[in-house]
Amino acid sequence: MAYKVLDEGQIKESVKQALVDLLRERKDLLYELIGEIVKDYALARAIKEGEQTPKVSREKVLRTCA
Repeated sequence: MAYKVLDEGQIKESVKQALVDLLRERKDLLYELIGEIVKDYALARAIKEGEQTPKVSREKVLRTCA
């Protein structure tokens, strides 16, 4: 089996084309990835915001949620 040596530009172009083909064929993967990124970002913001608020007891939280 013969192997072809690719330069860095050819490798980059091949990877780009493979990603484009994958995303065209499996748009659901892209949507899922974006959804996970948005959720992670929102969670990180909520945690930061929570660090700036006064602490409350577990009982108070449970009463509020009930």
